[in-house]
Amino acid sequence: MWASASLLLMSSLLVGKVVAERCPRICICDSIKYQVMCVNKNLTEVPVNIPQVTQRLDIRRNEIQVIPAGAFLPIPYLTHLNLQKCKVESIEEGAFRGLGRLIYLNLASNNIAFIYQESLDGLFSLRQLILEDNRIEEIKPGAFGQLGFLSFLNLARNALVYLPDMVFQGLQLIKWINLSHNSLHVLASEAFGGLPTLKRLSLDHNELQFFPSEPLSRLSGTTRLNFGYNPITYIGEEAIEMASLKQLFLDNMALQDVSHRAFVRSPLLEMLSLHNNQLSVLQPLTEMAHLKSIDLTGNPVLCTCYMRPFKEWAAKARIHAEVVCAGPVASRGEHLESLRTSDMKCTDHSLEEKLLPSMATVTREPEEETVKCPKGCNCSPDYQHGNCDNRNLQSIPKGFPSNTQLLDLRHNEFLSVPKGSFPGLKNLTSLHLQNCKIAVLQSGAFQGLKKLLYLYLSNNDISSIDAETFAGTTQLAYLYLDHNKLTHMPKGVFSHLPNLFALHLQHNSISQLPDNALAGMEKLRWLYLTGNRIAQMAPKALSHAKILEKLHLDENSLQEVPTSSLRGLPMLIELKLSKNPIKYIGNNAFLPVARSLQHLYLDNMGLEKMSAGAFTGLGRKIKSLYLEKNKMDSLPDLHGFTALEAINLSDVPFSCNCQLLPLRKWLDKLNLRTGAACGSPAAVHGQKVKLTAAFQSCPGWSTKKAKRTSLTKAKAKAGRSSRKRQGAGDMQVRGRRKSKV
Repeated sequence: MWASASLLLMSSLLVGKVVAERCPRICICDSIKYQVMCVNKNLTEVPVNIPQVTQRLDIRRNEIQVIPAGAFLPIPYLTHLNLQKCKVESIEEGAFRGLGRLIYLNLASNNIAFIYQESLDGLFSLRQLILEDNRIEEIKPGAFGQLGFLSFLNLARNALVYLPDMVFQGLQLIKWINLSHNSLHVLASEAFGGLPTLKRLSLDHNELQFFPSEPLSRLSGTTRLNFGYNPITYIGEEAIEMASLKQLFLDNMALQDVSHRAFVRSPLLEMLSLHNNQLSVLQPLTEMAHLKSIDLTGNPVLCTCYMRPFKEWAAKARIHAEVVCAGPVASRGEHLESLRTSDMKCTDHSLEEKLLPSMATVTREPEEETVKCPKGCNCSPDYQHGNCDNRNLQSIPKGFPSNTQLLDLRHNEFLSVPKGSFPGLKNLTSLHLQNCKIAVLQSGAFQGLKKLLYLYLSNNDISSIDAETFAGTTQLAYLYLDHNKLTHMPKGVFSHLPNLFALHLQHNSISQLPDNALAGMEKLRWLYLTGNRIAQMAPKALSHAKILEKLHLDENSLQEVPTSSLRGLPMLIELKLSKNPIKYIGNNAFLPVARSLQHLYLDNMGLEKMSAGAFTGLGRKIKSLYLEKNKMDSLPDLHGFTALEAINLSDVPFSCNCQLLPLRKWLDKLNLRTGAACGSPAAVHGQKVKLTAAFQSCPGWSTKKAKRTSLTKAKAKAGRSSRKRQGAGDMQVRGRRKSKV
């Protein structure tokens, strides 16, 4: 016993001596807690000579702009690492390799813009990852692939505008993801796919203008959703489909109406917060059997006969409803539960309607709104929204509050947008000008809108755009110019939009794409050109959009696959060529994008023939392939398409003869519905390719069946032998047991 104690004491003293000897001069080393602190020491790199046995390293408030590969290899026992406020801009591949024991990593308040696939390699024990308050614009696919034990991911206060499919893939044990205070506007349908353990999701303080029903429906196990502070005005029937949801926060939005059946697909909902919205009435949520509390404070609720059903339902169902009346005058400031239902009357409907807009701002500084809101518009400073939708306005109004972030001017008759139409709106992030009969956008029309991210100009009469129209809107990420009268790609216009993420030009009259058509849009990811008249694409038309991911060219006049124009697009994931009059697809048609392409649409083209090498290079990454409603009678070899999740071959008149046998064999192995049917010969017309007997006389068919039969017999024989061996083994075991007894 004494020898063991002495040995332990000597080893402790030895470790302490090693720690003391190796401690960097400017750091503080604690040999008892195995902790090293180098806080606010003007370090430009990770300090060397840190004791190998260190478990906690705190190097906050330094100037380490780059974390190089292998920076922490000498200290493999780290469990906690704090790199807050170090001005970190980039994380090299393998920066954290060797930290297989790390469970906590704090990278908050730095200047990180991208999370790459290799950025977090080696952190397979990590439990908490803090990336709050950076400049993250994009998370590359697979970035979290090695973080299988992560339980908390904090991405709050970044610059995310879009979440792609399966962006969080690999987080098998994640419990909480915080995405609040970003600029999220679009969520891909599978953005939250593969997260069965996620319990809490924070999406508050973003720019989501519609409730993302489809992506959130993937979260079958999530119990708490924070969704407040998003500019949503309406939630419709069955919009929220989350099977395990219990707590839902829809506070501080712009909700003017919520369907009484909005939550029926979230049957376990217990708590609902609608605090600080614009609801004057809420219908009883009679189908919500588990609901216990509703918060409607801060809404302009009219406690009239229209709220009587809600009051009666809440009382009967024993639901705690926080409701303070904004009207009528006699009930203003009263709690709904204190009123008698007999006093909740509707005596003058017209008066109530006149009072409604003013009541909506009673508790929100009405004097300030009256001064700063243009006549005929509604302004909500607390929500930072201005609304002049469908007011028969002939010119763009001025005088909105300076903190306005969303401005809705839809369904008016402006005809033109003059220079400097939006003075003083330096905080505006979302501008809606759809259906305004706009024909002219003057030079400098949007000047001063330095924070504008979303600009909607859909459904107007715009036929040309001046080169300086978008001058000053350098942060613009989403531009909607669809359903206008553009006949050509505007020259020089997009040089003012270096951060453009998505460009919507569908349903115009553009006939060709010249070289350098996308000059200035180096960050463009999505390009929508559906429903134009494009017959020609120059070889370098798309050359500036080197990171383009989606290209929609469907419903145009292309007569061949624009192979030369696809060169230089190494990240293209989705290509739509549907409904183009392409009759023939030759060899190597998609070779330039074969390494990245995942979704290919070639349907409804009248396609008559495809060469044997049409799909050269494609296969391994293709997830969906659409070839329905064409005229060819056969297909190139598809055996290389091993990752398919969807394929449509319906309404293709396949010639079910022996030449099609390779396709039939491939379909037999494919566990997907394809819709493939025979077009000829007449005897099998309409029969499913996968089920028809037309191939039974083909060479190779009977051999295949014979192989199956012999394989089946071999398996049966092996099974019998295995059972005999198992029986003999059991007898031996029983014999041994008996002899022991």
